[in-house]
Amino acid sequence: MLNGQLLFIIMVFVTVFLLMQGLVVPVFGESAQTRKRLQQRLDGIDKREGADSYQSLLRDKYLKKLSPLARMLENLPLMQDLARKIEQSGHSYLAHRVVLFSVVMGLLAIYTVWITTRLPVVSIVVGFIIAWAPFLKIRRDRNARMAKFEEQLPDAIDVMKRALRAGHPFSSALKLVADDMDDPVAAEFEMTFNDISYGNDVRRALLGLLSRVPSVTVMALVTSIMVQKETGGNLAEVLEQISKVIRGRFRFQRKVKTLTAEGRMSAWVLALVPLVLFATIWITTPDYLPILIEDPRGHNLIIYGAISGVIGIAWIRRIIRIEV
Repeated sequence: MLNGQLLFIIMVFVTVFLLMQGLVVPVFGESAQTRKRLQQRLDGIDKREGADSYQSLLRDKYLKKLSPLARMLENLPLMQDLARKIEQSGHSYLAHRVVLFSVVMGLLAIYTVWITTRLPVVSIVVGFIIAWAPFLKIRRDRNARMAKFEEQLPDAIDVMKRALRAGHPFSSALKLVADDMDDPVAAEFEMTFNDISYGNDVRRALLGLLSRVPSVTVMALVTSIMVQKETGGNLAEVLEQISKVIRGRFRFQRKVKTLTAEGRMSAWVLALVPLVLFATIWITTPDYLPILIEDPRGHNLIIYGAISGVIGIAWIRRIIRIEV
């Protein structure tokens, strides 16, 4: 019975975990595909121009303080991508230490569960979930930080617009945003201001901002400023229009979130009903369940049900995931 209880607890954990990852998304968040496409385009621009940004200079200076082994690990391609995600999440962890911590925690979890249950499949599943937890936390913090940045962005644009109309240059407008706003928008605009102050041109500094915050709204802001710098015109009026467009996009995103609330609730209900029914039968008539848990055919039914639930969650997520 202990093994059955543990199996049920793991089923509940995995189902809720998949629901949280698949359905609970930030209101203003961009999809992973959109960010990936933006990052690929930015990487292509960096390779063509071959110029170092203020951000890359800071990273090089930071890596020089590490030991040779740590520097070598941090320069691995996968580590560089993880380091970028860690930076976008607002943390200062070393990428290779996150990976090592994840591996150690996963192995400890596998060993602990194996000693307790002697079930290899359960041990591997629990170990995988524990090992993946640090990366999921980084992903969640990154999404939350991106969402907060985009939520603050219209107010930051308004500060820039008022500063430009008061006669301040563009770099001073960035500095005012860094001084008057809260993080994360203040930190990102201050880094952009420092990028310009260190001698980079405005275009490279804005592309650096877009690489740190890869989103459609930031891309719209950066593109409009770069076009205005090349063609001329009233930048304050351009920023005013961009602010209106971004606010309108946020209003539409909220409307989409409201319209898809029923779909998300349906996913929760469909995924949790089998678990609630399992628990109810367990409490009321526990004699029904030993056959399902102990018989190999019952194991096959449980695996089939879990796979079907995962497919259903993915299907509903695809239906309600509307990119704006």
